[in-house]
Amino acid sequence: MTGGRAEVRSADGTTIGYRRLGSGPAVLLLHGGMLSSQHFSKLAAALSADFTVCVPDRRGRGLSGPHGDGFSVSREVEDVRALVAETGATRVFGLSSGALVALRTALVTPALERIALYEPPLSVGGSVPVGWLARFDREVAAGRSASALVTGMKGLAAEPSLFSRVPRFALVPLLAVGARLQREGAPEEVSVEQLIPTLHFDLRIVGELADTAEDYAGVTAPVLLLGGSRSAGYLRLALAKLADVLPHARRVELKGAGHSGPEDDGVPLAVARELRGFFATT
Repeated sequence: MTGGRAEVRSADGTTIGYRRLGSGPAVLLLHGGMLSSQHFSKLAAALSADFTVCVPDRRGRGLSGPHGDGFSVSREVEDVRALVAETGATRVFGLSSGALVALRTALVTPALERIALYEPPLSVGGSVPVGWLARFDREVAAGRSASALVTGMKGLAAEPSLFSRVPRFALVPLLAVGARLQREGAPEEVSVEQLIPTLHFDLRIVGELADTAEDYAGVTAPVLLLGGSRSAGYLRLALAKLADVLPHARRVELKGAGHSGPEDDGVPLAVARELRGFFATT
């Protein structure tokens, strides 16, 4: 991702670093779990002709400081509010857990005038699978990163993928080799091994916000609800619930897309087309 880098201090003093490119009204892009700002390169580039695109590394990753003691979604809401104050952004897009943070921030941030969400994992009556988390935490603590990654991806099963089709015994060594090659070949990027432990904190947000859908009846800004036709049923359930609750929501399903749609290896140009039209409206 070309462009400059900047940083802001959140309310608890944590540094939140972000990448910035383009010109025009400011837009924030919030990545999801197991990701960092580098995974939104194509989406940011596609929007940069019309907007100043600001892509933070959410806390605990890359350019930003640690999650910190007593982490909760309120810390990430403070991070986004600091970014809004610094950049003047009135538009925000979030993917997955980033979408949960964006939605929660919208409740307390009137400056955000347009909210776009891609498949927030909002648990409705226990719909989001979380029973794998204890095993995941044990594997991370034991330094078994590849095993933890397989546990998390198979546990979430957000879309049909290699993780769902290939047996665990074959996946673990393949991912271990892949992680080593990435570590050796791209030192400027946040590695998979560095991102794996952060999934615990994203699941903490999922747990904290479970069964809070009714809260968002208080979001008065227009909301665009995006999702993919290949994504898991619990993600489609969350979008349906939010479409019922949010007073000014519009839902769009991208045919053939999955949960990774906004990422560089998904369908970022299709997502950008929807965002461009939504964010350009005044």
